[in-house]
Amino acid sequence: MMRTYGKALSVVAVAAALSAATMAAPASAAVTIKVEQVSTRSVWESTGTQVTCPPNQVLTGRSHSGDERGQTIYYCSRILINGEQVEVHSGDWTSPQRESRADYSAPNNQVIAGRWHKGDENGDTRYRTAALYWQGRQVTLIDGDTSGEYTESSHNWQAKAGKVMTGRMHYGDENGKTWYRSATVYFEG
Repeated sequence: MMRTYGKALSVVAVAAALSAATMAAPASAAVTIKVEQVSTRSVWESTGTQVTCPPNQVLTGRSHSGDERGQTIYYCSRILINGEQVEVHSGDWTSPQRESRADYSAPNNQVIAGRWHKGDENGDTRYRTAALYWQGRQVTLIDGDTSGEYTESSHNWQAKAGKVMTGRMHYGDENGKTWYRSATVYFEG
């Protein structure tokens, strides 16, 4: 026996209410993300040259040859979401770390946009981080990864496709080991 309370609902109204209650929220729109190397900068490591990627670019690689008088090449990339440039908002330089025992990771959802080193392995190293924005919303980073080890005096490291540099570790002199941290650029559309 069915009880009725107040006015009866039409079959159409009941069907519409059930349909609205059981519909799933629309899926997030997929976005296409591309990390594209567009510039390099070569410096003599020991001179204390501040290297910051050009506007709206971030570090995605580094190579070094020789001791502290050797040459370092920085690889900078732009990030595109659906073909549109991501904005890079660079922050201040970090406090110095001694290069011979440097271990740096950018804060969550920030990338490295620059590095500054002066002297030999006893000299100071600093990093410049940046936040990423697209259409006024912050871009996030996921799937953090640490590279294998490289001998500092003879290596070329570049982040895997879709990844950006988020940190670096180095122990010892030019014959010591260097590792890089990277993460995947992600945006929930």
